[in-house]
Amino acid sequence: MSLDIFWFLPTSGDTRYLGKSSSGRPATNEYMRQIAVTAESLGYDGLLIPTGASCLDPWVTAASLVPVTSRIKLLVALRTSVSGPTACARQAATLDQALHGRLLLNVVPGGDATELAAEGVFLDHDQRYQAADEFLTVWRDLLAGKTVDFSGEHVTVQQAQNFFPPIQKPYPPLYFGGSSPAAHELAAKHVDAYLTWGEPPAAVAEKIADVRERAKKYGRTVRFGVRLHVIVRETNEQAWAAAERLISHLDDETIAQAQANYASMDSEGQRRMAALHGGRRDKLEVSPNLWAGVGLVRGGAGTALVGDPQTVAARLKEYADLGVDSFVLSGYPHLEESIRFAELVFPLLPGKQPVTVTDQVLTGGAFDIRAKNSEAAA
Repeated sequence: MSLDIFWFLPTSGDTRYLGKSSSGRPATNEYMRQIAVTAESLGYDGLLIPTGASCLDPWVTAASLVPVTSRIKLLVALRTSVSGPTACARQAATLDQALHGRLLLNVVPGGDATELAAEGVFLDHDQRYQAADEFLTVWRDLLAGKTVDFSGEHVTVQQAQNFFPPIQKPYPPLYFGGSSPAAHELAAKHVDAYLTWGEPPAAVAEKIADVRERAKKYGRTVRFGVRLHVIVRETNEQAWAAAERLISHLDDETIAQAQANYASMDSEGQRRMAALHGGRRDKLEVSPNLWAGVGLVRGGAGTALVGDPQTVAARLKEYADLGVDSFVLSGYPHLEESIRFAELVFPLLPGKQPVTVTDQVLTGGAFDIRAKNSEAAA
């Protein structure tokens, strides 16, 4: 089975060390374009463009990548709580046209309640999923070419239409991640691919089984993916040393503050991430080669696969054996780690061509990369 391997755009900034350090990189559009062009040249299948108060706008960022990419797909955050389905349908169709059918959408019903309040959204957890259900019901019909009249608790439209159809029919594929029962029900009813954060394989298997069973009620099937960080080096010892280096600038106060902030959220996924490590530095390998150190101070995906190429590829295969066919990966700094992963792990993955990276030099903050697969080299 061929796997889809996506990379991540760090639209809130990048770094070599988590926590307090002087090694931060600002989230400039130039840097995002550089990562995107590199990921495409290395053979990644897609890029996740996230959302949040500290992130560059995902739609504007995606639009800026239209002229510098030609093959890689863009997985763009679709926030169902902060905009209406009619305007979002028009945006999606327009961007899919500009990308010649390379648009994917990552449904985001909620997030941090403080951030949502700043956006004027005051819905509780389950209300946000109810609103997302209504939003997607209207949005999908609009992009399928229907004229929509809909009156719900959160969404009401009259004679809504989308006049500019997308390239992909009936609409660009929908991705989504969430761990609560309400999230699993939304996935079963509406989305094409369900993404889970990188929990131990047994926990991922339970989530897949639940979403699959719920989807049957609607006569649907859903694909599955995992969102993970990666720390891959030529040896296991080097990889674990890199993991420890990534959190070497963290102090207990910073960790405690971050964990208190995450505990105040109503996200079931965030609760599950925090439970893996409990804020402790001494119990971070929560499953073989699955390291929860990133989650000490980073919200969202908080685990990383750590190891040499063969080990990391074997752990990815464990997820694939559960029915996972997509991985959305990231690593610090994102530019360099995208290169390491492609060079070291791609040759071990089904459907991926070996990559040769030559003239990899850091000059003025930019890598000069020429990547070619083995076929082209031959």
